Amino acid sequence: MASTSYCATPSPSLRCSAAFFPSFASPPPVLRFAVPPLPPRRLAISPPRVPIPAVASALESLVQESDDEDDEDDESGLFKDEAWASADERDAVRSPELVVPELEELPEQWRRSRIAWLCKELPAYKHSTFTRILNAQRKWLTQEDATYVAVHCLRIRDNDAAFRVFSWMERQHWYRFNFALATRVADFLGREGKVEKCREMFEAMVKQGRVPAESTFHILTVAYLSTPRGRCLEHACTIYNQMIQMGGYKPRLSLHNSLFRALVSKTGGTAKHNLRQAEFIYHNLVTTNLEVHKEVYAGLIWLHSYQDVIDRDRIIALRKEMKQAGFDESIDVLVSVMRAFSKEGRVQETEATWHEILQRGSELPAQAYVCRMEVYARTGESMKSLDIFREMKRQSIPPNVATYHKIIEIIANAEEIDVAEQLMDEFSESHMKHLMPAFLALMYMYLDLDMHEKLELTFSKCLARCRPNRILYTIYLESLIRAGNVEKAEEVFDEMHKKGTIGTNAKSCNIMLRGYISAEDYQKAEKVYDMMCKKKYDVQEDLLEELQTGLRLGKKVAVKPKPVSMKLDQEQREILIGLLLGGTQIESHAQRGVHIVHFKFQEDSDTHSVLRVHIHERFFEWLTSASRSFEDESKIPYEFSTIPHLHFGFFADQFFLKGQPVLPKLIHRWLSPRVLAYWFMFGGFKLSSGDIVLKVSGGNSEGVERIVNSLHAQSLPSKVKRKGQFFWIGFQGSNADSFWKVIEPYVLDGFLGLTTQESGTAGSGDDQETDTDSDDDAHKDGSEE
Repeated sequence: MASTSYCATPSPSLRCSAAFFPSFASPPPVLRFAVPPLPPRRLAISPPRVPIPAVASALESLVQESDDEDDEDDESGLFKDEAWASADERDAVRSPELVVPELEELPEQWRRSRIAWLCKELPAYKHSTFTRILNAQRKWLTQEDATYVAVHCLRIRDNDAAFRVFSWMERQHWYRFNFALATRVADFLGREGKVEKCREMFEAMVKQGRVPAESTFHILTVAYLSTPRGRCLEHACTIYNQMIQMGGYKPRLSLHNSLFRALVSKTGGTAKHNLRQAEFIYHNLVTTNLEVHKEVYAGLIWLHSYQDVIDRDRIIALRKEMKQAGFDESIDVLVSVMRAFSKEGRVQETEATWHEILQRGSELPAQAYVCRMEVYARTGESMKSLDIFREMKRQSIPPNVATYHKIIEIIANAEEIDVAEQLMDEFSESHMKHLMPAFLALMYMYLDLDMHEKLELTFSKCLARCRPNRILYTIYLESLIRAGNVEKAEEVFDEMHKKGTIGTNAKSCNIMLRGYISAEDYQKAEKVYDMMCKKKYDVQEDLLEELQTGLRLGKKVAVKPKPVSMKLDQEQREILIGLLLGGTQIESHAQRGVHIVHFKFQEDSDTHSVLRVHIHERFFEWLTSASRSFEDESKIPYEFSTIPHLHFGFFADQFFLKGQPVLPKLIHRWLSPRVLAYWFMFGGFKLSSGDIVLKVSGGNSEGVERIVNSLHAQSLPSKVKRKGQFFWIGFQGSNADSFWKVIEPYVLDGFLGLTTQESGTAGSGDDQETDTDSDDDAHKDGSEE
């Protein structure tokens, strides 16, 4: 039997299958080694057929091994107490067989000794030394030799080392693409949760014109689902769709259900955009004759109930199919149906569903009361909604945040001032969070009723309790203009423009323009108008006519503005440099010399959410028409692009080489405080210990050294670490305090409380630390081939 020792030197007679499948969250189970018969003097690396327990999850089905196909597993699957893997899915996902020669097969003793020495030494070294050792063997090392070394690294579970060997092989002149090896490396990386490296292997296969194996699709999808950060769910959906459409594979039931559960695990307002993908999963379940779980029907109805336009026929069809499948409608399903009916203003159907919930005799959900309040509000019976709210409290059901938001919105729209103020005071005294929507509803009511003093008081209360946003300031600005207080409005407008977290937009500029015109201050009105032209804001036609009339009366000829020459100002240039250092991408356009900047922010990061709104406002005139169409800052997408323009060519040439990010040779001259601030906000974070870390996107050790020396010249000593493909620059202790003092004037207001490292957002979780100091990485990685 093959030795299971983790010794560095491989045994020449090793003939066991390399089937080490480590779990993400638990230690590996006890392994039973299958020893398939092999031809003499050959080593086959192929996982044995693994029986899949009937209710194993998508991840467990890949890592569990059993010798008895009839064994039962009592663990619950995706949904508790439900068995949901069908019998036809008990076969493991297969991958192509990888055959490598054994050491004893090689005729040269010196070759066998050197390969054994590489297998022993390489796993102990980090990236730069690892590459230098391989480079020193280029004169004699062949593809077969390197393949053996890579397989040995997989056998001892050093998947990072196997990935490095494979990457080094790709850069050699003798390299021929090995699909089986690429598949095995990708699968082992994915099982270990290293999604970025696994995805890189996946893309390498596609680039070679090969369709990845079913195992690679499956493992990569599960790996993304097991990494709840950034856009991993979106990537998981992409791989799942490619698995079906490009590979022609039929995913197993557990994978369908795992992805579906991830789609419905978010809040309704966020998850409603996942409806199309959820329907696609349901379609695949039905067309492949797999069992459709009860929770899949419930999840689809739930997603449909949150859509802006309700597809009533589809909900009816899903309820019918659910009953035909023998499933009873749960309370959650009935609440979803109530939500859909209430959005359409169907009182009779909503009440009928409510009585059905009452007949169940179970605890009444607060969301059902919210649906009843909404449906009566849509029919103009706002006081009936208030009675339902009071009935809810009499039933000893404590109102939650969503309930207060809805009832205050309803009563404010009905302009019941005393009742709305009473509810707002009650909500404020409850010490619940998320007061902003209620404050806004109250301020809109005061604005419609021209109660400007109360609106200003509410504005002050909101500033004391909530983090301000642009909508809040815009309502207050509108109130000041209507009240004729143009001087105060000018101060608020300037404050909005200076505060990066607030900013101005087309609506606030039109409000200020109207205020100046009403005060007959046409000189200031013209300045606002010029700024709107520069930012490409839409000017209201009536305001433009009044401005031209006023300028004529003032004996100043009004001419239509000439097209504004597009040019990046100094602030935009420095912001862009900081974002590029943090990882923002620039792509070339079909037209030669023209480039596009792609701004991409992490949806699960509060810091990126704030920065997204700020960047959208600062680069508004450079954005595409589709990206400029969002008035509500909450609807601004987390990805948007600029128009193609020549001005971005300089940055593309400096920060990218053949599509790969690099560090400009003059980067040490561009590290102004503003550049450092935006680099920190986009690609850095602050640890709980107070240390500050910056991610360097692209470049090599020489470029990083120039940055470190430049920072040191500014009395900002730092240390460098390499984590996977990225360098990280860190400031510790008093150095972090000094760095913060330099960038603080340019950091967005209120940003300090958000900059502590957030779970899952600090770099790539699938990378392992390598060189820990800048002195350890004295050689250029790009030159080590």
